[in-house]
Amino acid sequence: MKDYPKTVSRWVLSAGFLVAGTLHFVRPHVYARIVPPQLGHPLLLVYVSGCCEILGAIALLVPRLRKAAGYGLLALLCAVYPANIYMALHPEVFRDIAAPAALWLRLPLQFVLMAWVWWCCLV
Repeated sequence: MKDYPKTVSRWVLSAGFLVAGTLHFVRPHVYARIVPPQLGHPLLLVYVSGCCEILGAIALLVPRLRKAAGYGLLALLCAVYPANIYMALHPEVFRDIAAPAALWLRLPLQFVLMAWVWWCCLV
């Protein structure tokens, strides 16, 4: 019973990554817009990151894969951070997605998400 909060948290986190990963395939052009132009191949990066999110979401729920899922999801969150920075620095391009303040708020929230992954998988 002492693991109940962590178990529930893992399921919520997994569901979040599963939904986010699925949306990469349902609306790929929305995600492709936020890929910094310097990276190139935006659709490829969207599909790869979507696959990683879905695989991480599933692995998060499998005890023997959980640690690998944690490291993989942390790496993914670091890899997509440039997209968050790009959005915050170019709010005029993303007015239809979020207000400028929300784009800046995403930056520290990414670290909260990283801490959540760490707690769920690696502690």
